[in-house]
Amino acid sequence: MKGTTMDSHFKNAEYKFIAGEEVIFMEELSARRKVVRKEAVRGSSDSNPPAALTDELSIVIHGDASSNACNGSNSDWLRSIIDDVGMLGNNNLQKPKIQKVPRMLRDIESNKKCFDPLVVSIGPYHHGKLELQFMEKFKILLAQQYAKENEALINDMYENVAEVAGDARKCYAEGSTDAFDEKAFTRMMFLDGCFVLQFIYCIVNEKHADMKMKSHDIAFVRRDLFLLENQLPFEVLKALMSLRFEKGGGQEMINIFIKRSRPDPPQADGGKASLMNLFRKHVGASSRGHPECEDTKFNNQPIHLLEIVQTQLVDVGAFTKGGCYLTGEWCSYRSAMELKKVGIHFRPSKTRRFSDITFEYTGVSSQLTLPPITIDDSTKSMLLNLVAYEACPDTPDDFGVTSFVCFMDSLIDQAEDVKELRSKGILLNFLGSDQQVADLFNEIARDLVPNPHGFVNVKGGIEKHYKNNVKVWMAEWRHTHFSTPWTIIALVAAIVAITLSVLQTVLGAIQTYLTVYPPNK
Repeated sequence: MKGTTMDSHFKNAEYKFIAGEEVIFMEELSARRKVVRKEAVRGSSDSNPPAALTDELSIVIHGDASSNACNGSNSDWLRSIIDDVGMLGNNNLQKPKIQKVPRMLRDIESNKKCFDPLVVSIGPYHHGKLELQFMEKFKILLAQQYAKENEALINDMYENVAEVAGDARKCYAEGSTDAFDEKAFTRMMFLDGCFVLQFIYCIVNEKHADMKMKSHDIAFVRRDLFLLENQLPFEVLKALMSLRFEKGGGQEMINIFIKRSRPDPPQADGGKASLMNLFRKHVGASSRGHPECEDTKFNNQPIHLLEIVQTQLVDVGAFTKGGCYLTGEWCSYRSAMELKKVGIHFRPSKTRRFSDITFEYTGVSSQLTLPPITIDDSTKSMLLNLVAYEACPDTPDDFGVTSFVCFMDSLIDQAEDVKELRSKGILLNFLGSDQQVADLFNEIARDLVPNPHGFVNVKGGIEKHYKNNVKVWMAEWRHTHFSTPWTIIALVAAIVAITLSVLQTVLGAIQTYLTVYPPNK
C-alpha cells in the first residue's frame, strides 16, 4: 500500500488522522475481529482521506486463540498448539467407554449386518428403530419379573439407576444421547438393564418359558447382547443387581451366561480364572495409565458385557510384558495343509483361550496347539464386534482376538484346511460347508492388523522348522508315502517289485556265470 491511494475497501472505515503523523484505521470486519492499520500520513487534511499510506498492518482478534493463530504469525499459530493441548489435557482427550464401530470395519460390505441388532436395542445407539419395536413389550414383562412384581423393590431399583444415570450418559459417544432428557434416559437405562439381567437369569436357570419368547427370538437376543453398539454400562447393571442378588451373585450369573453363550465345554475352574483375569486386566490397564480406568467408579470392574467376553477369551499377559516379544525374524504365513506336509501336526488346547497357541518339537515332526472354537451363525458377529471393541482408542492395546483371527486366517485358505483342523477337533462346524468356514475367516480378517508381539514364538518356531531341511524332507517323504493306507500299499508293492526285480537280475547273472564257467564236479 505504500505510495498508493487508499483502497475503496476502507471507504466505510472509521479513521482519525493528523497530517504528518501516524494514523490508526479501525475497520470492524466481524463481531470478533478488527483490522487495525497504523499508517504514516503525508499531505492530508481533516476533510480528505490520506493520499498515501504505509503498508504496516496488524490484526486484532477478539475471540479464541485458535482464530488468532489462523490469521496471525507462525509463532502465534505454534503457541496456539501448545495452549490447546494444555487446555484440553488428557481427560478431555478421553473417548467414551461405549463407542461406535469404527467406520473402517463398517464400510466392509460383508460386515455391515454384523454390527446392528436384529431384534432388540440396548442403550441409545439403536433405540427407537421401527424394526426393533416388537421387543419393547418384552422389556416391560421382564422388568416386572426382575422386580418380582414388587412395587417397593422396583422403586428402589429405579432410584439406584437414577443415581448412576449421569455417569452412564458420559459412557456414550458425544451427541448420541441428546435426544433423551434426564427422565427419558434414566427410564431407558432402567428398562434395558432389567431386560438384560432377567434374560440372563432365565437362560442360566433354564427358565426359557418365563420369557414368553419364541426360541429363535431368544437366539437373536443372545446374539444382540454382544454387539459393541448394544451395550449398557456395567455400573447400571451393578446398581440393579445390588438389590436382587447377594454380593458377587449377579456377576457370577453373568459370567456363566457368557460361557454358555459360547457352546464350548465348561472349564474345570468354574470361571474363577476368567474373573481373576478380568481383575488383572483392569489393574494392569490402570497401571499403564489408560484413561478408561482413571475413573474410580469403573476401577476393577468391566465396562460392559462384551469386555467380559474378550477377557474370557484372551489372557491379559499373553500380549504384554512377560508375554511375547518382537524378534526381528521374518515369518511367512502358510496354510494348515502346507504345515501338515512338512511335519507340523495340530491338536486342540485345553484352555480354549484364543491367546493359548503353542508350538513344540516332537522328534521328526512338530506340534501346533490351537484353542477349539465352535463356528455357527453367530460366530462372525461375535468375532467382529470383539475386533471392533479392541479397535476403540481407549481399550488396552493387546489386540488378542484380532491377532487370533489373523493367525487363523493364515492357516485357513481353502476347505481342505478347515477339514484338517476339523478332523483334529479344533474347529466344530455348525455353520455349513467347510468352504463357508474358510470364507468366514477370510472375510473377518480383511484389513485387520494384529498385535506385532502376538504369537511370535509360535511363528518363529514354524519358521525354524521350515529351515531344517532334514526334518522337512523326512516329513514330506512320510506324507507322500504314508499319508493313507493306499499309499502305504503302493509303497510296499513298489518295494516288493523292486526287490523281485533285483533278485531276478541277480539270479540271471548267476545262471549266466555258471553256464560260462560250469563248476567242477
